[in-house]
Amino acid sequence: MLKKILVGFLLLTLVFVLTGCGSEEEAAGDGAAETQEAITWTFAHEEVQGSVQDRYAQKFKEAIEAKTDGAVKIDVYPVGQLGDGANQVELLQNGAIQLGINNPGSVGTLVPETNLFSLHFLLPSDMDKAHELVNNSEAMEMLNQKYLEKNMKVLGWFPEGYQMWTGNKKITEPADFEGFKIRTMASPVISESYKTYGADPTPIPYMEVYSSLQLNMIDGQVNPIFAIEEMKFYEVQDYMMLSNQAIFVGTFVANDLFWDSLSAARKEQVKAAADEATAYILGAQKDLNATRLESIKENSEMEIVELTPAQREKFKEASLPAREFYVEKYGEDAGEILEMLLEDVAKITK
Repeated sequence: MLKKILVGFLLLTLVFVLTGCGSEEEAAGDGAAETQEAITWTFAHEEVQGSVQDRYAQKFKEAIEAKTDGAVKIDVYPVGQLGDGANQVELLQNGAIQLGINNPGSVGTLVPETNLFSLHFLLPSDMDKAHELVNNSEAMEMLNQKYLEKNMKVLGWFPEGYQMWTGNKKITEPADFEGFKIRTMASPVISESYKTYGADPTPIPYMEVYSSLQLNMIDGQVNPIFAIEEMKFYEVQDYMMLSNQAIFVGTFVANDLFWDSLSAARKEQVKAAADEATAYILGAQKDLNATRLESIKENSEMEIVELTPAQREKFKEASLPAREFYVEKYGEDAGEILEMLLEDVAKITK
């Protein structure tokens, strides 16, 4: 039933998009015509209201509506309103929605090279450097082209925060993961990364994680701090390990045909608004994650375990075979992207 609804929505929206495309082209030749009637673009993301992705979307909405003097309006749809992350990626690819934020977990089967962000201890431990890296590394240009081949034009990359482990027991070394059933997104690289520790990675839809933890169907999960707090995972978990093993990376994209339909002036406005949102979200996600960590400490009995550099190094060494798996599974281009990124990481962390 949901699929039929989505298909119907897709067809109706495609008609709308094609009509809107004509309007944009006409407006390109007549500046006054651009402001006569507002055009509405749909922007879907994979998180709940108030999350990092939602704040990014709201900042972009504010910026583009201001830059176009209201000629463009943005309707923001959080996760669940247009389906889950996979549904939203499909709608975006097909042009049923114009804009969206996705992550390697939901787009990894379409753009397998992007699974490199699921590798552990890859990006710098300094968030400012990580933010700079995902926006300036040459490796990202190769990834952007891979997205474009799948009908998605990348407009920005941004770290949402370091991912942390929560569990029903304390985890401070790889051996503690032996037989541990951890909820992950459905990604071969994520699964392989946890298998290197001896864990049992278990893909479960995001909105079902709380109940799965509550019913002891899984032993733990992994997410940024803000998500752990807003989804109240601290109510059904005893420990949170500040592991910093990976950064959850968001990708702001547009449907490629929609992007091509825009006038040059409108594209510049969109790029400028995206740059504003990308710059803004660095500080916003830091503040959000810090605030949510304090909230967890104040409102729960969850024990916070901060891994030492030596403990992280043991996990890093154990996880390295997952990098080989990534290259073997996804091929030469994936290997080149990984090598380029590692080189840039080495430069930026000197």
